[in-house]
Amino acid sequence: MSTCFTLPQLGWRGFFQTQLSFEELESMHPVRISEHHRNQYHYLSQDGEGILAIHPNMPPMTVGDWVLLDEQGQFNRLLERQSYFSRKASGSKVQEQSIASNVDTVFIVASLNADFNLSRIERYLALTHDAQCDPVVVLTKADQCDDIDQYLDPLRKLDHHLMIEVVNALDSDSLKGLHALCKSGQTIALLGSSGVGKSTLVNTLRGLGADDSAASATQGVREDDSKGRHTTTSRQLHFLPQGGLLLDTPGMRELQLADCEEGLQHTFSDITELAKGCRFNDCTHQGEPDCAVNQAIDDGDLELRRLQSYLKLQREQALNAATLAEKRAGDRALGKFYRNVQSDMRALKNR
Repeated sequence: MSTCFTLPQLGWRGFFQTQLSFEELESMHPVRISEHHRNQYHYLSQDGEGILAIHPNMPPMTVGDWVLLDEQGQFNRLLERQSYFSRKASGSKVQEQSIASNVDTVFIVASLNADFNLSRIERYLALTHDAQCDPVVVLTKADQCDDIDQYLDPLRKLDHHLMIEVVNALDSDSLKGLHALCKSGQTIALLGSSGVGKSTLVNTLRGLGADDSAASATQGVREDDSKGRHTTTSRQLHFLPQGGLLLDTPGMRELQLADCEEGLQHTFSDITELAKGCRFNDCTHQGEPDCAVNQAIDDGDLELRRLQSYLKLQREQALNAATLAEKRAGDRALGKFYRNVQSDMRALKNR
């Protein structure tokens, strides 16, 4: 029998409630997308679990979305999102790929080994800040690390207010700090590359053993470079014993930023603050005279690596945002052309 849920358990709050008209309150049923498959969505609601077939007239939706269904269980509309994660699709595709929506907190998972990458974490932070979610950096495999401070110190320099949790993903007791963030109605998302222990972390947070049929598959890492093998293949919501909802995402080695300027400014607020002291308002910090950012590097107050990371991500997001904007404009023009052709055809038939 399908389990029933209360709307607050599913993350429903005033932000969504105020979007409903009186008529919708009387006749529509809000449901939350819990899984996204090729031809259908799975959802959770007050009446339990259900399946919604994907039709061409539906808007693109993703895990975490709230949608309204009519009394016959048919799609009515998608509600405005409180937060939204997307990226440029991997590879050469010129399109935006949805990752998740209506997330409260993001666990940015990195491992305490040779695969630890500060610039990669900065990418995830920019994505998280742009979605206006709270980031928590979760450092896994603490039981295999002899010098944790070598990883903690660089992270603390990124942002003194950044929340960091060091855990052994196999030990539930070491996850107490994370349990406190998984309260009822809160939605947590996991981001991190393959092999950092996301699937193990998901299983432990859910109270599942490796041999449990509902547990996520896990794999080891390559011994030569500590890089992992991809195991999670779909995005879905899991209920946690603490009452929250956890959204697991596939490993994303090729995370390309798109239209993420606000997130970059937040993540690299130290550089944007320094830039206010540059002589030129449009200073690129690449050789201009009286550049406050380069002066901070010379004085030892800013690492060159951080500036290089900022400039790289800034170029990447600007290029991808422009490319996506061009595609959207082209799609609109093509749609207008098709509509004009159809209108002309109808006019000819009516002569």
